[in-house]
Amino acid sequence: MPLSEYEQRVLEQMERQLSSDDPRLANTLKHRGRRSVGRYVAAGLGAVVGLLMLVFGTAESMPVLGVIGFVVMFAAVAFAFANPHSHEGPQGVVEEDGTVRPAGPGASAKGARAPRSGKQPKAHKPGFMDRLEERWDHRREDGR
Repeated sequence: MPLSEYEQRVLEQMERQLSSDDPRLANTLKHRGRRSVGRYVAAGLGAVVGLLMLVFGTAESMPVLGVIGFVVMFAAVAFAFANPHSHEGPQGVVEEDGTVRPAGPGASAKGARAPRSGKQPKAHKPGFMDRLEERWDHRREDGR
């Protein structure tokens, strides 16, 4: 069932609000789940190989092989659900999707700039949760 025009406008407004309040969270949610299929295939094969090693080690009374099989299975599942790492190239940090963001003395590992001395940080703009907390406090005060 498609959304009505009103619901689409409200959803777009919420998305814009989230992007302005917490851009890092919005970026994380936007790019979440975009892992390559090959990553899951490799992890699945690793889990199957680990399971076979575990079963074979148990059947043949070889506990070391069983432990190694369990470790292989665990590593495969961890690989499937772990965040892919980016690597730094000559122009900057190359993300998994191929985008390049600059890296240098002013950029941290996460891509955010380090605070520069002499400049004041921006004033904290109240976000969505701050406004909800204020509204809740006002309601509680009015009820007393």
